[in-house]
Amino acid sequence: MRFPPSLLDEIRARLPVSQVVGRRVKLKRQGREFIGLSPFKVEKTPSFTVNDQKGFYHCFATGEHGDIFRFVMKTEGLAFPEAVERLASEAGVSLPTPTPHEHQQADRRARLLEAADAAARYFQDQLTRPAGREALAYSEGRGLTRETLARFRIGYALGGRSALKEHLAGLGFSVSDMTESGLLIHGDDIPVPYDRFRNRLIFPITDARDRVVGFGGRALAADAKPKYLNSPETPLFHKGTLLFNAAKARGPAHERARVVVVEGYMDVIGLAQAGFPEAVAPLGTALTPEQLALVWRFCPEPILCFDGDGAGRRAAFRALETALPHLKPGQTLKFAFLPEGLDPDDLVRQHGAAAFQGVLDRALPLIDVLFRKESDASTATPEARAASDERILSMVQTIADRTVRDHYLAEVRQTLRTRNFQIVKSLATSDGRRAFKDAASRPNNTEIDWRVRQRQQNPAPRRSPGVRPAAPPAGASNSLRAQTSACDITFPPREALLMVTLMRHPWLIDEFMEEIAALPLASAALGRLRDELLRLHAYQSPLDTEMVSHQIGKLGLDGVSQLASKALSHRSDRFADPEASRDEVIRGWRHVFALQERETGLRRELLAAQQSWDEDQSEESYARIRELSRLLNESASALAPEDDDALDQTQGETLASLVSGLRGSG
Repeated sequence: MRFPPSLLDEIRARLPVSQVVGRRVKLKRQGREFIGLSPFKVEKTPSFTVNDQKGFYHCFATGEHGDIFRFVMKTEGLAFPEAVERLASEAGVSLPTPTPHEHQQADRRARLLEAADAAARYFQDQLTRPAGREALAYSEGRGLTRETLARFRIGYALGGRSALKEHLAGLGFSVSDMTESGLLIHGDDIPVPYDRFRNRLIFPITDARDRVVGFGGRALAADAKPKYLNSPETPLFHKGTLLFNAAKARGPAHERARVVVVEGYMDVIGLAQAGFPEAVAPLGTALTPEQLALVWRFCPEPILCFDGDGAGRRAAFRALETALPHLKPGQTLKFAFLPEGLDPDDLVRQHGAAAFQGVLDRALPLIDVLFRKESDASTATPEARAASDERILSMVQTIADRTVRDHYLAEVRQTLRTRNFQIVKSLATSDGRRAFKDAASRPNNTEIDWRVRQRQQNPAPRRSPGVRPAAPPAGASNSLRAQTSACDITFPPREALLMVTLMRHPWLIDEFMEEIAALPLASAALGRLRDELLRLHAYQSPLDTEMVSHQIGKLGLDGVSQLASKALSHRSDRFADPEASRDEVIRGWRHVFALQERETGLRRELLAAQQSWDEDQSEESYARIRELSRLLNESASALAPEDDDALDQTQGETLASLVSGLRGSG
């Protein structure tokens, strides 16, 4: 039904915005406006305003803006016609009289809804009868309580071909009613229509008003195909526009400012029983734009939850591509990934609600998943990097909203510049050239494990100065083996301290990325380690310690990282401890980083002084070399224990020899 503008204006005139909004938001008058906490986002300071004179609300936190019809649509998950009907009834405004055709359609739809509801009641009743014993045992074996079964109206379809058909016929429903509502299978080659759902656990599927419009059925026989069977497309049931549990999840989603989209019916039911009533699921297919629009009515940042395996990752990428064209200011998605081998229902049954809450807490922003889609792509050549960049930028260009697209383009280009700078820098160094050569000769088995797993605290390694490198892992390349074996001297302790701190607190890369990238390192092995951490960060931000450890091991650098950890001193590495606070880490990092930069500067000055001495043999040059040598020795020992011979002995001995020679020539 189409609504004339005059009708909508009359409803607006009779219902102040503050009256409609005030049912869900506690409003406080402030001058000509009302203010309150946003219903679209959890906040402590009010950012939501209502203006009755202008007839709109505005949320400064999310950018959401509209009139009473939009507010009801957003907060109650209703379509526009339903919102108009709801508010017209409240305002006492009569809707236009439907045409005869519209009246006929409405009557037919009402009859089909009655048939679907009668079928749901029949299925639900059969679950608790002797014939439903197996289905009830299966449900209870999955941990579902009687209360949960009743809440979701879960039922059982008998194994016969005509049980439901005969029952509904006894209630006065025709075969046409049953076939048109999708309850019977019929066709030109089927002389007698028969029950669609047989020997299946039944899940009623409802519309936004919680009216039964279709069913999903899980096979109970091990050899039955398909495992899950849904109603066909009918005048009531359009699976691309519906979500399982949408009507029941709407209220909790608004209260919590969160909606969780999972993959299956049992996941939704198990989560609701475990304390997550805001969970919904598509009906056995990938998310559609219409379903995304529905969850965006519930909250501006839904969380899509996927299995942690390759199939789950591919499903996440498909959802990302579907969502990109529809992003708007304040309207986005987050992505949560489950531990591999567990679905949400398994997770809450085996590990409790806290485990699933942890998965939600680690959900990733959409832009992070955008980069992870390209994390497996080769970046070994300029052409490969250009192709990867082009794929990412092409996806961003599909965003229809210009403001959102521009912000994405700016952030994506900055991230790509940083990533490509680090890759080129790595390839430009001698160590990078070795790594590049090695990469060409090894199998392509270094893809990034980008799923954020639950962190596990490992005991800190024993610290002992002067420890020789551990043997490289079996999968390490020949060049890495040679590199690790060549490190017969211990690492410069300050460099080791900085790299170990990065591995234990990889969030530092977000704070000091440019300084870390430009820092000269005397140890080629630690330089390679640093470059790999930066490369990971370009694809994986934010990193965590387990992810870093996993990737470092895959790249054959775990021997280097273990040796670096053992090179630390007890009195200098407290801030590198995994348990150190953020403030302690930043203070310690800045202090050691400043010392390292100072030492680097002193070495440059010493080299310049030596060149001056070679040219003029002056007392001034000699005095300058002595002073720089003293300062360099002090700097080099600033963080090293007195018995630690892990300083850069080669350079130290060269310096001592130089000073001795100068003295002799003086």
